[in-house]
Amino acid sequence: MNSTSAVQAAPIAKLRTLDRERISILYARWALGAAFLSGIASRFGLYGKNVGYGNFSNFLRYTAEVNSFMPAATIPFLGWAATVAELFFGIALIVGLWPRWTALGSAILLALFGIAMAISFGIHSPMDYSVFSASAAAVMLAIFPRDPAGERSE
Repeated sequence: MNSTSAVQAAPIAKLRTLDRERISILYARWALGAAFLSGIASRFGLYGKNVGYGNFSNFLRYTAEVNSFMPAATIPFLGWAATVAELFFGIALIVGLWPRWTALGSAILLALFGIAMAISFGIHSPMDYSVFSASAAAVMLAIFPRDPAGERSE
C-alpha cells in the first residue's frame, strides 16, 4: 500500500465507524419508540381485544397492580400520564425530536416503571421484561455525543 492509499483509507474507515454509530443510534431510538407506541396500541385495542391489554380498562387494571402501593384514586391519573408520556416519547424518539432530552425522559420513565414493578411483583418482573435494559439503552442515547445526522444533540 502506498502512502496515498493509506491517507485515503483513514477517512473511509472513519466514515464506516460513523455509519455504524448512526445506524446504532437510529436502531435504539426506533426500537424504544416503537415499543412505547406498541404499548399504546395494545391499551387501545388496536391489536385486537384479546391481544395484550385489549382495552384501556384492562390497562388501568394492570396500572393498579403495578402501582399497588399507590392510592386507588391515583390510578386513572397514572394510567393517562403514562399513556401521554409514552406517546410523546415514542413519536419523539422515532422522529429524532430533542434526542438527548427525549432519551433521558424515556430512561427515567422506564426506570420508574421498573421500580414500581419491582415493588409490586418482585425484582424478577422488570428483569423478565427487560425494563431496566431498555432504560439503560435510553441512558446511552442520552449521553451519546451526536445524533444520527452527525450534529451536536444538546
